[in-house]
Amino acid sequence: MTLPDQPHILIVDDEREIRELLGRFLTQHGYRVSLAAEGKEMERTLADASIDLIVLDLMMPGDDGLILCRRLRAHSNMPVIMLTAMGDDTDRIIGLEMGADDYLPKPFNPRELLARIKAVLRRANSLPDKNSTSAADLLSFDRWQFNTARRELLDAEGVTISLSTAEFDLLMAFVEHPQRVLSRDQLLDLARGRESQLFDRSIDTLVSRLRRKLERDPKKPELIKTVWGGGYMFTADVSSAPESGAANV
Repeated sequence: MTLPDQPHILIVDDEREIRELLGRFLTQHGYRVSLAAEGKEMERTLADASIDLIVLDLMMPGDDGLILCRRLRAHSNMPVIMLTAMGDDTDRIIGLEMGADDYLPKPFNPRELLARIKAVLRRANSLPDKNSTSAADLLSFDRWQFNTARRELLDAEGVTISLSTAEFDLLMAFVEHPQRVLSRDQLLDLARGRESQLFDRSIDTLVSRLRRKLERDPKKPELIKTVWGGGYMFTADVSSAPESGAANV
C-alpha cells in the first residue's frame, strides 16, 4: 500500500515485462509507480504527475534514454537512474555525460535497483530546504553565485544554470574544500559516498560536465585544475555572497 507522501517513481522502458515487473516490485516496497514505454508517454506523465525519480532505459526505439535524459536536463534537476546494457563502461560514461545520477547494468536484481533508488533519493532529499535561505547558503566564486539552499548556480548576469543532483554534490565538495588537491577517491566519498558502485572515470565525467558549465574555456580549465597523479583542485576563492544579484566578476 502506498501513501501520498511516498516517493513517486517513473519507469521508462520499452520492454513491457520489465516495466510491469519493476512496477509491481517497487509498489510492494511502498513506492508510487508510473510506467511509460517511450519518450512521449514519459513527457505526458511528467506533465500530469509529480515525479521524484526516473528509472530510464538507455536502449529504446525512437528517442533513446540519452536523448530523453539530455532533454530533461535542459529544464529539470530530477534524479535519473539509467539502465544500461551489459554494463558497458562507455554506456555508463555517456549516461553520466548526459546528466544521469546513477546507472545500473542489465540484467540486474530488482533489489539492487531498489538500493540505488534509495541512495539517490537520500542524496537528493539531504539537500537544504529550498524555501529557506541564510547568508551561509549564499556563496560566490569567480563570476558565479552559488545558492546552496535553492540549489541554484547563477552567472554574472543572474542567469540560472541547471545542476543535476550529481553535479550539485560535486560542486559542493569543491566549494567546501577550495584550493586543496582532492583525489578521485576523496571526491567519491565527499560528493556521492560509497552507496553505489561508482568508478574513477565517473568522477572524471562529472568534472567534465561541471567544467562545461563553469569554465570560460572548458578545454583550458582555470577553476577546476587537474593535478596529475593527485586528482583535482578547485582554485577559486570562495566567499559569502549577498542574497540578491550575481557574483562579482
